[in-house]
Amino acid sequence: MNNEIRNLDMSKSSSPLGKLEGASSLVIINYGAGNIKSIQFAFKRLGVNAVLTNNIEEIIASDKVIFPGVGEASSAMKMLKESGLDKLIPTLKQPVLGICLGMQLMCNHTEEGDTKGLGIFNAEVKRFSNKVKVPQMGWNTISNLKSDLFKYIKDHEFMYLVHSYYAENCEESIATSNYELEYASALENDNFYGVQFHPEKSGRAGEQILQNFLNL
Repeated sequence: MNNEIRNLDMSKSSSPLGKLEGASSLVIINYGAGNIKSIQFAFKRLGVNAVLTNNIEEIIASDKVIFPGVGEASSAMKMLKESGLDKLIPTLKQPVLGICLGMQLMCNHTEEGDTKGLGIFNAEVKRFSNKVKVPQMGWNTISNLKSDLFKYIKDHEFMYLVHSYYAENCEESIATSNYELEYASALENDNFYGVQFHPEKSGRAGEQILQNFLNL
């Protein structure tokens, strides 16, 4: 499978307004650790029918991939390993967007369950201290925006977050937030993107980010 993955030509859709060609052009990885229905509905509002799947062939053939995640890191990683997705995801060539726990699992390591990540982002995931209310739950701003993922998004825009762990600020950071300290609320490495916040729950600004991802 690895040789097949490497040799596949992954074409990117350039269609505007979220109109991707083909029923499987956008997939949401369904591995049992994500609030996937709300993400699927968010894309439906943009005119895109996202396919929920853990099928390796469908994921490889898609133009765009969403890697969601809600829950505990070590349990989520165990589910990825059971389906072979831990080996597949880092090899993907099309744009991939990790959301919340999905982004954290794309990092090197998380303190949650002392879990080794996929190593896509060169970042460590730490737990907020007891000096602040944990989890951070509600609206917070994103700043220092550096990517086409944030086209038409203004600095200090509010996004909705629910998390107890954060990715440390690093060279791959494309947005930061402050809660006890400054941390990376979005990351980018080649065709891989990650956001700590929930764009599907962040109103028009969140939908714009999803639209921007479709347009990459």
